[in-house]
Amino acid sequence: MIDDDSTGAQGFPTSYMREAYLRRFPLAAAQRLETVFTLRSANQQINNILNEWLEGTAGSPSRFQTLALLWAAGDRFVPHQEIIAALQVKRATVSALMFSLEQEGLVQSIGDEKDRRRLLATLTEKGKNIITSALELNALRLEKVFVDLSPDELLLLQSLLRRMRDGFVKVADEKNKA
Repeated sequence: MIDDDSTGAQGFPTSYMREAYLRRFPLAAAQRLETVFTLRSANQQINNILNEWLEGTAGSPSRFQTLALLWAAGDRFVPHQEIIAALQVKRATVSALMFSLEQEGLVQSIGDEKDRRRLLATLTEKGKNIITSALELNALRLEKVFVDLSPDELLLLQSLLRRMRDGFVKVADEKNKA
């Protein structure tokens, strides 16, 4: 493809796969495929590193996101449905996650007085301490990770990633409707 310097470290697609793909498809199709492989590889590396970073504090990226969401809400109780929407996962995933966080004494969930079917969550003091520690520690790490990207480049990257995500969702939805 275009950036041979980055593909060597990437490992997949291999150079012979790239060449074979280019014999069969136009350059633009090969670039799209390599973009997906590059994104997948980056995602896997980032997940591995985040899991390692969070091991001593929040425990995992989804636990970190949940604790951070509750931290940002302050003293407001957050509906489990809001956590589901923020994490973009299924209800059962958040139920299991919240159960685990409750068992560890990091969060507390209560029934909504107006609608007992709805659960509301908040951080415990222990949860506040854990997420505060994780936020501070990882803010420094992320500063080092993104040192070479300007604020405008970070915004552009976020925008491009959202557009890719939305494109995948759109195609998946079209398939599901067919």
